[in-house]
Amino acid sequence: MTNFWRKLKKPFSVLAPMEMVTDVVFREIIREIGRPDVFFTEFTNVEGLNSDGREKVLQSLKFTPKQTPIVAQIWGLNLDCYQKSAKLLREMGFSGIDINMGCPDKTVIKNGSCSGLIKNKDLAKKIIEATRKGAGDLPVSVKTRLGFETPDMGWIEFLLRQELPVLTIHLRTVYEMSKVDAHWEYIHEIISLRDKISPQTIIIGNGDIKSVEDIKAKYNKYHNEGFMAGTGIFSNPWIFNPKVNIEDVRVKEKLGLYLKHIKLFQKTWGKAKNPAIIKKFCKMYIQGFPGASELRAELMKENSLDQFQEILKIYKINQKLPCLIR
Repeated sequence: MTNFWRKLKKPFSVLAPMEMVTDVVFREIIREIGRPDVFFTEFTNVEGLNSDGREKVLQSLKFTPKQTPIVAQIWGLNLDCYQKSAKLLREMGFSGIDINMGCPDKTVIKNGSCSGLIKNKDLAKKIIEATRKGAGDLPVSVKTRLGFETPDMGWIEFLLRQELPVLTIHLRTVYEMSKVDAHWEYIHEIISLRDKISPQTIIIGNGDIKSVEDIKAKYNKYHNEGFMAGTGIFSNPWIFNPKVNIEDVRVKEKLGLYLKHIKLFQKTWGKAKNPAIIKKFCKMYIQGFPGASELRAELMKENSLDQFQEILKIYKINQKLPCLIR
């Protein structure tokens, strides 16, 4: 099996898969300002990849050679679709495949997929096996949560017995969502289980990662090999860059990066994606300076990306809201 994970220098960093966030455009922006060691795609549904709507679903799998190593994260229930999707992902040139067994969205839990699989070990095992059949020599990993209602080491032990090359654990339960601090104190027990059951499995911890310095500190304390950052990137887009302190980034630089993001979004997607998606990133770039909340409020009123950009350009030049300088 070709396992790129084994070649990574420890500790390594990973950008978490996030729906409607980690598309090819966002990853390119992050790659340019300070990339992680590994990228993940958005969540991609296996049933969708094998349906009449396949072309639209394939948007979430678009990537560039400079964004490798990159792992495609998939989710769903149909075993045949998992196998066929894994074969497709191998042919597309992905570095690895990850199965989503951690998303806490109530809709997907209701139908038994993603974190719903924590309560269905039999199906979880079959999904891993089906994916491996289609993946060939690509490493097949799993991203999950610490448990459903409460931390569940039985679930972690079950996954370790599948002899996965990599297991990513969001250190909160499904019930906790992201409302509490991540339970990093459980990593020691998880590492101990790993060493007994599946020594070759690499453990990635996910939850409350804030910077490269934070990764180094956690590595020295907990000794898991990988660290995945998710929502922390909304507070600091330079989260993976050890040379940049977010407090030192100038307003003009933040706004310039946002404008670059928008232009690349337009160039890449045209009318294929809803332009309102770009508003999701507003607070990521526009925060930490006087007038930031007022500027965000002004931008949220706009439905045109051209006008959106015009407001940003005016503010970047004058450091004032357009309505105050007309």
